[in-house]
Amino acid sequence: MALRLAILGAGRIGQVHAKAVASVPGAELVAVAEPFAKMADQMRTQYGCDIREIDQIAASDDVDAVVICTPTDTHADLIEQFTAVGKAVFCEKPIDLNVDRVRACLTKVDAVGGRLMLGFNRRFDPDFMAVKAAIDDGKIGEVEMINLTSRDPGPPPYDYITRSGGIFRDMMIHDFDVARWLLGEEVTSVYAAASVLTDAEIGKLGDFDSANVILTTASGKQCTITNSRRATYGYDQRIEVHGSGGSVSARNQHEANIEIADATGFHRPPLLNFFMTRYVAAYANEITAFVQALADDSPMPTTGLDGLKALELAEAAVTSVETKQAVLPG
Repeated sequence: MALRLAILGAGRIGQVHAKAVASVPGAELVAVAEPFAKMADQMRTQYGCDIREIDQIAASDDVDAVVICTPTDTHADLIEQFTAVGKAVFCEKPIDLNVDRVRACLTKVDAVGGRLMLGFNRRFDPDFMAVKAAIDDGKIGEVEMINLTSRDPGPPPYDYITRSGGIFRDMMIHDFDVARWLLGEEVTSVYAAASVLTDAEIGKLGDFDSANVILTTASGKQCTITNSRRATYGYDQRIEVHGSGGSVSARNQHEANIEIADATGFHRPPLLNFFMTRYVAAYANEITAFVQALADDSPMPTTGLDGLKALELAEAAVTSVETKQAVLPG
């Protein structure tokens, strides 16, 4: 029997997840909740689902699980509402921008035995999964050092920056999650530096556009993370893991995997230029993993605790920038 899902929020990320649900065997999109009629109608027309209010979906017998794609400040309340009525929840990161609110939400989810998966899509990218598999298979020995590079082609709209929680909570939080995943140990020290180099207006809004972080574990493993809101050459997403017996890396993805050589040099097509094209497979894979975990009654591959830990690292990075010192997360 197919897992019957509803999408809460039909905006940009809601459309991404609706497409993923439609591509996953064993999943069926039953309903969408969206306050803007044009966006709701578009999803209904494209996928044949109903349009319902959020409270109607919570009371619906034909909905087994929901995918939360609404604004961040609604996530924790919706997680609590739907787990309380026995529906499984897939929620886009973050649960909330406030660590205490996240902890309170997770306590309520645990109290009702709720099933919650958090949307850290990069763990489900085929290349990044292959990096993780190489580590787990012992092909590079013990992990010693990791370099993560994430540079966006350009900054988001200014109104988004004012409600995003800042570069560490919004952008680098993906890298914090990937770092924990690849290191295989919890981080005990966070040292961060951040600047405004690409757009002075971002600084006026209280955020940074360029940041570097060094994470260290108790055993001494290190991860260096580089983020920028500007990459003139496309969407820059790379991983390199150095181990005691070798290294493994994931390179950028181009529009086509070709190279042209002529008298002027060697030329390749541009990089993919947006997260919705770069991570198409990752979004489908994470919905597949959500459906499979529910079908098998197995643990969720990315949990609310993963979200909390990543947010704690983001908070530590903010404090480190302010104090210019290494900070213990948590």
